[in-house]
Amino acid sequence: MADKFHTELEALKKETLEMAKLGRQMLRTAVDALVQQDSALAESVVAQKDEIHRMEVALEEHCYQLIALNQPMARDMRVIACSLKVITASHRIGRYGKVIAKIVQEISDKPHIANLMSIPHMAELVMDMVDDAVKAYETDNLRFIANFSARDDTIDALRHSIFREGITYMMEDPKTITRCTHYIMVARYLERCADHACKIAENVQYMETGERVEIH
Repeated sequence: MADKFHTELEALKKETLEMAKLGRQMLRTAVDALVQQDSALAESVVAQKDEIHRMEVALEEHCYQLIALNQPMARDMRVIACSLKVITASHRIGRYGKVIAKIVQEISDKPHIANLMSIPHMAELVMDMVDDAVKAYETDNLRFIANFSARDDTIDALRHSIFREGITYMMEDPKTITRCTHYIMVARYLERCADHACKIAENVQYMETGERVEIH
């Protein structure tokens, strides 16, 4: 019975990783669509919203079944609890990708302002945080998330910088208001994705050590 449970637990982690990869890919593709001003690419992200929702529902149900049927304790229970958090975070990251894709569809016919400011750089840093948080979950290795607080501070600073730059452009030329407002929102969505990566990291830390930490 124990061997069967641990086989199912490994299957849960594998399925959760697949969902994490989908959420990450939705965000990555949305950012690429923004940079390239590609509405068709953006539409491919929007089209995946139902798939990631179905994965979330199925995986949550899998977690609840494992708890109900096996009454796990200690680390086994923490693995399931962490998986639930990864599932939720991955869904949110994917949905932010969808929202950014929707923005692309609205502004793809207009030229970029200031080469999108610092958004491409910010997006790369956020993607790296998501990747490292998921790697930590996959490998049980806390090394990937060791410096997340400093990395999150960098993301926060970039979001504030994009906000200030956007306001400056809007004040100088009212014709830029719509695009700059969207840029500011994209930066906010990217910051939230970094926050979700931090939540994954916090729960991986708890899964591995049994200790609660807060990354901010």
